[in-house]
Amino acid sequence: MKVIDSLIPRSGLRVLITAGANGIGLAIAQAFQEAGARVHVCDIDDQALAALPAGITYTNADVSQEADVDRLFQEAAYLGGLDVVINNAGIAGPTARIEEIDGESWSRTIDINLNGQYRVASRATPLLRESQGLLINMASVAGRLGFAYRTPYAASKWAIVGLTKSLACELGPDGVRVNAILPGIVRGPRIEQVISDRAAKRGISYAEMEQENLSKVSMRRMVEPTDIAAMALFLSAPGGSNISGQALSVCANVETI
Repeated sequence: MKVIDSLIPRSGLRVLITAGANGIGLAIAQAFQEAGARVHVCDIDDQALAALPAGITYTNADVSQEADVDRLFQEAAYLGGLDVVINNAGIAGPTARIEEIDGESWSRTIDINLNGQYRVASRATPLLRESQGLLINMASVAGRLGFAYRTPYAASKWAIVGLTKSLACELGPDGVRVNAILPGIVRGPRIEQVISDRAAKRGISYAEMEQENLSKVSMRRMVEPTDIAAMALFLSAPGGSNISGQALSVCANVETI
């Protein structure tokens, strides 16, 4: 195989993506479909699910609910197995000082961001063993750096990196690869809300908060959802077949947050 050919995933991959109807998840779903994969996604946004490109199948499922995750795997069973699973579902969580964060908000962030990935991974693993497939867990640069006022989010993302590295050790002997992708400041509505919330907490304007955030990025720019999708495709291609246990930042080099 030529090196250039090793960068392209094989056609016909069976792919499951959580939170796949918006943002990063949608970009990944579209990229895999373009690469010839059969794609099934879940999301809780009915309108976004209905607007998915033709050929991408879906389940309305909340990864914080055991019954929903069971139903997701039941409905994805038509694929006849899974080659790639993208654990993408997550929420931003509250922006506040630790003493101001109520227990319910903390628990909800951990339950969706971390426990949701456990729920999906525990059900996907037998299928990935059969295919010697790939599990990608979506973390964040907040999973390698401290993040003031965003402690539940950062704690969940650090935990995801630990989950990823531990699963890579556990599943490697069975031929299953496990990696985490750590997006930086990804352009879109979600980061706009985060910047707005942090600006309000700091008592400064949105523009000032955005500029301050970008000043901490070596390349002084946001990344695009398609940048994250490109990394997922590479990890799924033959050229990525010996990459496992890694926490891969796609962030234009975020130095601090």
